[in-house]
Amino acid sequence: MSEKSVTPNYSELFSPTDFRYTVDELKPILSEEAFVKYKAKVEAALAAQLAEIGVCSESAAKEIARSCERVTAKQVYAEEARIKHDVRALANVIRDGVSDAAKPYVHLAATSYDIVDTANALRLKDAVKRVVIPDLAKLENALILIALKYVDNVQMGRTHGQHAEPITFGFSISWYVSRLGQRILAIEKAADSLSGKFAGAVGVYGPLSLLVSNAEKFEKGLLVSLGLMPSEVSTQIVQPEPITDLMHSIVSAFGVLANFARDMRQLQRTEISEISEEFSESQVGSSTMPQKRNPINFENVESMWKKFMPQMVTVYMDQISEHQRDLTNSLSQRYLPELLVAFDSSVRRLTRTMWDAKRNEARIFVDTSAMKKNLEMSADDITAEPLYILLSNAGHPNAHEAVRKIVQRTISEKKSFLEAAKSDPEIARYIAKIPKNKWKMLDSPSLYVGIAPKKAKRVALAWQKEMLRFSR
Repeated sequence: MSEKSVTPNYSELFSPTDFRYTVDELKPILSEEAFVKYKAKVEAALAAQLAEIGVCSESAAKEIARSCERVTAKQVYAEEARIKHDVRALANVIRDGVSDAAKPYVHLAATSYDIVDTANALRLKDAVKRVVIPDLAKLENALILIALKYVDNVQMGRTHGQHAEPITFGFSISWYVSRLGQRILAIEKAADSLSGKFAGAVGVYGPLSLLVSNAEKFEKGLLVSLGLMPSEVSTQIVQPEPITDLMHSIVSAFGVLANFARDMRQLQRTEISEISEEFSESQVGSSTMPQKRNPINFENVESMWKKFMPQMVTVYMDQISEHQRDLTNSLSQRYLPELLVAFDSSVRRLTRTMWDAKRNEARIFVDTSAMKKNLEMSADDITAEPLYILLSNAGHPNAHEAVRKIVQRTISEKKSFLEAAKSDPEIARYIAKIPKNKWKMLDSPSLYVGIAPKKAKRVALAWQKEMLRFSR
């Protein structure tokens, strides 16, 4: 039986990220096996660059490259257990796979973090560009289509948990279309700004200067061959801000997902009931209450954000390293891949919850009749704002206060606000000045949505166009 066909023993795994929330497409990029492969890739690029300038032969560089391709994490960890150094262990395993003539050029002039920081930048960039951003684009496109479908469906807007003024459901979704779209662009920019280094133990190119006449040119050539640019100046480590910026863009996007998930969960409250998640025939909502249909997917996303958002504090703390290097970021940075996996897992979960790719239609059920019912619950009250604006425009010197007093009185007396306003002697003469065509918004509050449909459509279509380049 091959290794790939062996089912992991989930009962022996510590992190639920490994078995509950894993993303298979990220394993070849972010797993421990992958990290070893990325470090070996940097070692192979180093040998190729040494051959390029004539320090070693092309045949030696090719030998080293072949050995790098064969390296496994198991080999490296076994060697590390013996010598207690991870990067030197990698170099030793590579050396074991080449001839004596090629051995001197393995890891030549490199310090550990020339390899580690460059490999980290490579794998994080690959993870984001190859998997995370395409997944985000799928979610963004799903939200766009839902926003466009419900661009005209009137919904009660809510502030402070209270009924406010009418919007449309498409408009409420377009708010997240815009926020998520901007985060996608921020993530892309941050990933493209990741840099590597090959500047030696304290960043002054000491070892490399013994071998080449232009150390910075060598560094740039090596990194460009890998698809990176060098940090403007390094110490033993690359400047931490590019990775900090990337993680910030990820965590802030995670916040958008969590906010969206909370809104969608709240709209599923029994007393609101404007949307609902798809619920399969065999799905169980509660171990004791057979009637329960819980919003588990939206709850899961917010819970995941709650677990991983605080990791950003550690990322900020990793900016601090004494003098040219200390090891206080070494352990903590090993958890960065888990943050990416958790985030992408949540992106995929939201996409599955919102959109059925096979049927090419929304998977959530939007109850427009419930939206209408909830709007009608406050239909009389929400005419207060448009009436106050129209009264002010008609010349009333203190329309807001006049309307407020009527609202307070009708609430306590449980009477119709609009009828009370029409019969109020203080404002009657101003009401007479209001054009009849303006009364339609008072008589039909569902019309009082401003430019919500137009704005939502414009936002959705703009981001739909922007997402085209991520769908190719």
